[in-house]
Amino acid sequence: MIRTVIFDMDGVIIDTEPLHHHAFFTLFAELGITVSVAEYASFLGGSTRNVFQRLKSEFGLTQDVESLLLRKRELFNKSFDEDTGLDLLPGVRSLIEDLRAHGVQLVLASSASKATIVRVFQRFGLGPYFNHLVSGEDFERSKPDPAIFRHAAALAKTAVSECIVIEDSANGVSAAKAAGIYCVGYASPHSAGQDLGHADRIIQHFSELTAPAIIGIRPTEESASQRV
Repeated sequence: MIRTVIFDMDGVIIDTEPLHHHAFFTLFAELGITVSVAEYASFLGGSTRNVFQRLKSEFGLTQDVESLLLRKRELFNKSFDEDTGLDLLPGVRSLIEDLRAHGVQLVLASSASKATIVRVFQRFGLGPYFNHLVSGEDFERSKPDPAIFRHAAALAKTAVSECIVIEDSANGVSAAKAAGIYCVGYASPHSAGQDLGHADRIIQHFSELTAPAIIGIRPTEESASQRV
């Protein structure tokens, strides 16, 4: 029986990817570096700190990682505050409310910074639904490293066999499976190009999930036939 659902945030709860894309590529232009579409896609699911550590080494950037982080965050925050049409992804609030009504614990495990998580949760009133919020900035290695999901399960005091993860990125799916957790891959139209093939199940819309169906998942008995 599933007792805890671990949500990713960007691309699962809210589509902030266009805002991150704009912030990153504005900063890349300021730095005078060229990052390919394929390389950028490989960043999805990872922490911004790890991205800049990688780019600093790759391009020999003289700026320190903290300065790069702060500038990217400044660009993101400006876009976030100015985007009046930004909303939660279709169906996700209903699923969150359904899960809580059925007594399921919810944990956020996002590669986003704590500041960005707080910004999203305050704007959309999500705080009361979640038992714990975990940021990737607290971990030395980001997804696909499984540490963030193992930590989320530990905070919830739930065995990994009684958790599921909902993810939209290849790195996130790999992290969940490496942690030994059943993973639902959300094939978001905003995360095109992400290989979710290792997920235990793939959905196109959150209306495909209900609290009773999630609670009844038995990960050891699930098979590839669940993939849709």
